[in-house]
Amino acid sequence: MKYGLIAQRLGHSYSAEIHHRLFDYAYDLRELPPEDLADFMRQRAFNAINVTIPYKEAVIPYLDEISETARLVGAVNTVVNRDGKLVGYNTDFLGLRDLILRSGIEVENKKVLILGSGGTSKTATAVAKHMGCAMAVRVSRTAKEDCITYEQAADLHKDAQIFINTTPCGMFPHLGEAAVDLSAYPSVHGVIDVIYNPLRSRLVCDAIERGIPAVGGLYMLVAQAAYAAEQFVGKTVNAERIETIYRELLTDKLNIVLVGMPCCGKSTVGKRLATTLGMDFVDVDEEIVRQDGRSISNIFAEAGESGFRDIEQRVIRDLSARRHTVIATGGGAVLREENTRLLRENGRIYFIDRPLEDLVATDDRPLSSNRADLERRYRERYDIYCTACDCHVRSNNVIEDTIRRIKEDFENEIVSA
Repeated sequence: MKYGLIAQRLGHSYSAEIHHRLFDYAYDLRELPPEDLADFMRQRAFNAINVTIPYKEAVIPYLDEISETARLVGAVNTVVNRDGKLVGYNTDFLGLRDLILRSGIEVENKKVLILGSGGTSKTATAVAKHMGCAMAVRVSRTAKEDCITYEQAADLHKDAQIFINTTPCGMFPHLGEAAVDLSAYPSVHGVIDVIYNPLRSRLVCDAIERGIPAVGGLYMLVAQAAYAAEQFVGKTVNAERIETIYRELLTDKLNIVLVGMPCCGKSTVGKRLATTLGMDFVDVDEEIVRQDGRSISNIFAEAGESGFRDIEQRVIRDLSARRHTVIATGGGAVLREENTRLLRENGRIYFIDRPLEDLVATDDRPLSSNRADLERRYRERYDIYCTACDCHVRSNNVIEDTIRRIKEDFENEIVSA
């Protein structure tokens, strides 16, 4: 391996894509079980590598030198083989620093809770102190010399103002999980999560729902990779290049999610929008039928609405992990808040609001097969659609206009992210 990344598991990683965009060299992803780490490091059969969970501290004994920042932090995420001598660096420090500065979340003079006890939590502690925090407290599932438990944090530090999550809780494939409940911390006004897959972890989504500034870790991932690549090849990567790669990557990962009443045009708009933007397309109802083997009507007849919603939620959980996809949901998908929250982790949600008088009842829709039921569903769901969406698109029944509005908003979201 010339260049690459080592970790115990790497199904979530975007690092190869980033390094390819930076300098177009071969970059391998190598999953190593703990018992193989020593042999790998002793063989030194690489030019340079990145290191992630759980080896950021474990590689240190195999290094000949470490940088001042890595020594200060006590963790290494970049190792360069310089004529047989292994030199360790910590570019996570610069990446996290840049992420926080870019987010506008103020750390200075604030109490910061850092979730996690691994190498990245040490980096986050060093960054928070470097940026002038009043106090940095590490939180772990079990009490350690330099960490308190989550129970102790909720009891002793309810006044915490900033959270930095360095745990893998909520990382793909375990979507929908969060290490803490923000409702227990009434003073929090900033959340930083180093997780980048999904783009917005459950913790970040929870913060945004509460009106708290929050940011995921994709920009940090790109920035730390750029600083590592500088050590790999001895060339400089400027801030503009980091920003460009970040936006390209976000464009390649973010989903478009369409919600709204039956017959509002979600599938028609979605297919054409996907073609226009070069994205994949999936219809949730069609995926339910494909996986279950029964029609929507038959599922309702045999399992009832509750049974159908259970199936729908399982399918949405799977689909929400997709990337660069237009997802057209069923009319009632928003009735379960968990569906909306899952879809938002990797997607931007659009409510296609077609006027009631233009909606048509059809026999194949069990809950809106006649006009009276359709109107009842509309009244029941309208406010839920409005609350669930990130962008409200009022339809004038011209498909091209609806596509244009969604496309413009989506592109603006990338630019402003």
